[in-house]
Amino acid sequence: MAADILVVTTENIPGYHVTAVYGEVFGVTSRSRDIVSNIGAGLKTLVGGKIGAMTTLVETSRNESIQNLRDAAQAKGANAVVMMRFDTEAIMEGVSATVAYGTAVTIEAN
Repeated sequence: MAADILVVTTENIPGYHVTAVYGEVFGVTSRSRDIVSNIGAGLKTLVGGKIGAMTTLVETSRNESIQNLRDAAQAKGANAVVMMRFDTEAIMEGVSATVAYGTAVTIEAN
């Protein structure tokens, strides 16, 4: 199950060693903001503070990207992803792409 794929930002995992390397894997998602969120965020920028709708959008995008990353790693036969990183960028007005990427590996307990 892809949910069982361990994803870490480190190169090594204490108590485990890498037995196979499958290469880079990516989990990509793109999301757009809805008009209500855009208006609310615009108004919030006038007074400052946390913009809840945008925070939710970012969290949802990251979670989807990680799930897609796990799926890609599982498809290669891996049981873990090491050195995971995120990249996010606007690809058009109101639309952002979030990429989770790392190296798919098989790990075994020491």
